[in-house]
Amino acid sequence: MKVNRLAAWEDRETVLYRSVPYFGLAVGTALALLAPAPGAGPRAVSLGLALAACAWVTWFVTLHPHWASRRTLMGAYYAGLLVLAGGLVLTSPWYGFFAWVGFLHAALVLHGGWRLAGTAATAVLIATAQGGGLPRSPLHWGLWGVLVLFNMGVAVGLVWFGTVSERQNTQRKRLIVELAEANDRLAETMRENEGLHAQLLTQAREAGVLDERQRMAREIHDTLAQGLAGIITQLEAAGQSRARPADQGRHLDNALALARESLTEARRSVRAVRPEPLDRARLPEVLADLTERWSTINAVRGEINTTGTPRPLHPEIEVTLLRAAQEALANAARHARATRVGLTLSYMEDVVTLDVRDDGVGFDPGGRPPESAEGGFGLAGMRQRVRRVGGRLAVESEPGGGTAVSATVPALPGAAS
Repeated sequence: MKVNRLAAWEDRETVLYRSVPYFGLAVGTALALLAPAPGAGPRAVSLGLALAACAWVTWFVTLHPHWASRRTLMGAYYAGLLVLAGGLVLTSPWYGFFAWVGFLHAALVLHGGWRLAGTAATAVLIATAQGGGLPRSPLHWGLWGVLVLFNMGVAVGLVWFGTVSERQNTQRKRLIVELAEANDRLAETMRENEGLHAQLLTQAREAGVLDERQRMAREIHDTLAQGLAGIITQLEAAGQSRARPADQGRHLDNALALARESLTEARRSVRAVRPEPLDRARLPEVLADLTERWSTINAVRGEINTTGTPRPLHPEIEVTLLRAAQEALANAARHARATRVGLTLSYMEDVVTLDVRDDGVGFDPGGRPPESAEGGFGLAGMRQRVRRVGGRLAVESEPGGGTAVSATVPALPGAAS
């Protein structure tokens, strides 16, 4: 709306710029012919100058409007306009109506100090016309001086305020253009953001699906896979102990207990609930119970030590350490052929470390664990789980030299039980 108003005002200025000179010439010529002023010059001279002024304005303004942007050419046009207006005023004061055009054209074709100079020169011509021509007596000179000062003061003041207004209008136009460009850039940015937002949503969904798949894979490995492996081991031992009913019954009881425990843990894993033992006891006690049951089932000596001051940790941290212990003990039972396994749970100021060591056959950490049906998935899953909570996993082993697994995780505090 504001842009439309500015455009309409500019159109009105163009109409005045082109039509007022002819109107001033017509009024001045009519008055000069019908009511000649005292001391007026010959009519032929007045008409000749009027025709020259009309031709001058027609050539520069009417026939070539595109010249308005050429400052040097318009400066020459304005100088010629002042000369013709001065000649007309000297032949007849009535041509002050035409000389008044100098104010309008000074604002439209001149710039900077030249605009003020043209306005002042026009004010002198208007004062001369108002005084009835050039002064002819001292009193007349005094009156002419007052008229010059008055016209010059009013005209220069108006031009000054007009210049300030023009600068403000120019600044407004520039701001409007910049605002429109900024709006276009903002709209483009919003369109890009919409695309990025949709892309991020897609990536988030894909990442969520992948994360859930990885979680389920880890949980299945830590519960069902390990439980089934333990059940198979106990059933095989029961099959080999048919001649010893007591041993066979013990192995069958172990297999049944493992099946029930695995089923419970699988259900809790699907619901993303922390393992049941951690709901009933603190982490050191859960690890001690795990080590004791593992030692009983696998007939391997197992020991656990706790250093530092035990304290409640974030549930995810405790689950990570429990799963790491389960995986390390399961690997030791399946692959190490160890005679002794030791666990150390160390509470430090900023971190908690779980170390699991065995005196088994060892393996090459850069290759696949020996006789691994899962192709090393358990170790990879353990490393991924530890990294997921901001920790690190270190594995040291060599053939015949045993294996040491160390999981270090942040000691994030949890709610006290």
